[in-house]
Amino acid sequence: MPALVMTAGFTLCVGAVVVLFLVVLKPQQSALPLSRRRPFGNGSKTQFSGFTAAIVAGLNKSVGGGPFTRSQLGNAGLRLSPADFLILVAAGTGVLGVVGLLLSGVGSALLLAVLAPVLAWAYLALLASRRRSKFDQQLGDNLLLLSGGLRAGHSILRAVDAAAQEADVPSSEEFARIINETRIGRDLEEALADTAQRMKSDDFEWICQAIQINREVGGDLAEVLDHVGETIRERGQIKAQVKALSAEGRLSAVILLALPFGIALMLMVLNPKYLGVLTSSALGWALLGIGAVMMIIGSLWLRKIVQIKF
Repeated sequence: MPALVMTAGFTLCVGAVVVLFLVVLKPQQSALPLSRRRPFGNGSKTQFSGFTAAIVAGLNKSVGGGPFTRSQLGNAGLRLSPADFLILVAAGTGVLGVVGLLLSGVGSALLLAVLAPVLAWAYLALLASRRRSKFDQQLGDNLLLLSGGLRAGHSILRAVDAAAQEADVPSSEEFARIINETRIGRDLEEALADTAQRMKSDDFEWICQAIQINREVGGDLAEVLDHVGETIRERGQIKAQVKALSAEGRLSAVILLALPFGIALMLMVLNPKYLGVLTSSALGWALLGIGAVMMIIGSLWLRKIVQIKF
């Protein structure tokens, strides 16, 4: 029986690695479209690649990305489709389930399997938060690009287009999205407001309001953007100071939240029977549920303490 379990675990791990290479580590796409490189179709398509493509297409038609939407992946800066990401999460769930089964039994396997989608959601949230933070840090320089383009005689739309070509990621991606939306008929103010809402940026919302007021009453928009940019840079300095002063508290919060999981993982490796009691009785599952609720309350409490708004 142990040999059978080990074989099944090894097979699932190998399958997860194969899916990782097929979905994530794909070869880079050429700048020349596939239709021009292969005008008579893709004759080198293998049966296995066709099978995987059919699975992905079936997921897109049936459940899409499940709880992982295209907007969430876009906000995180990932170029994967929802179905591809869902396959990765499913593979990670299987691997963690096998690891838990080998270490401590069925209960730990279920816990780790449930943990995989939660970790995927937290990973997307972390990437989106970092991307929004980087967008806010680049706003000061982007405003200089916009005001410089306006002083050169360009319209605001042409200045945004120039900023999309000159700015760094993720600002260049968001500005390019604004330009693309206006080219298909969307109003500039709506595109700017949608970007501010998507990036959750109060500073960029000020920029949108300044552009909207200027389009209604007129005036020197370049000078207005200079004043807004100066205010944003001062706010950025204050944010940096607050972040430096609260670094110790945020690190303490991370350690306190990670400590129970680290100890549980260590006990699963060193003494699996010690934690097996929690997954072998109804009382143990009830204690695990109480502990999860308390961890959620404690994490929200710590986040409220270390997160300073002004």
